[in-house]
Amino acid sequence: MSDERAGFLAQVDVSRETLARLDRYAALLTKWNPAINLVAPSTLGQLWTRHFLDSAQVLEIAPQGRSWVDIGTGGGFPGLIIAILAAEKRPDLRVTCIESDLRKATFLRTVARETGVGVEVISKRIEQVEPLDADILSARALASLAQLLGFADRHLSPDGRAIFLKGANHAVELKEALEKWAFQADTYASKTSSEAVILSLGDIHRA
Repeated sequence: MSDERAGFLAQVDVSRETLARLDRYAALLTKWNPAINLVAPSTLGQLWTRHFLDSAQVLEIAPQGRSWVDIGTGGGFPGLIIAILAAEKRPDLRVTCIESDLRKATFLRTVARETGVGVEVISKRIEQVEPLDADILSARALASLAQLLGFADRHLSPDGRAIFLKGANHAVELKEALEKWAFQADTYASKTSSEAVILSLGDIHRA
């Protein structure tokens, strides 16, 4: 077992079946990445921590809910990881991934099929998708916080929660977002970077 994989398993408790799904996902991502650049090639060696663990930590802080929408899913983060873990930990959770890049959407559907995980993939632009009334909405490395709040305003239910992974610039983004938006925010330290945080936002409305 690689140190990377072992490090993930030390922090995320999963069944043998879930681990097999994650292994299949890792193999498919490694195979497809040279063709469609799902993740930066330099990060493939840290796949289990840089991408898998980074995404898995989002599920741990998320409230209960029946519908989860991940926007700008790209190579599957955090949406596909959420779907794989939820199959074991939250079987009633319905996960939807929005990814406008058709090649990446095809990859996401391939992983879902080969891992046997139920996830809907919508290959449209986020602003063109009919409002989804999600209980939970997530995004990673997609856009500024102010722009993400616009997407949340469209697709999140009134009582829903938006969960965004943000880097070292999060304090500046929060300040800028508050110029246009009002919201309640909880901040969690990231398990994968001392500079990064996870923002959990509710009661989102225009200021």
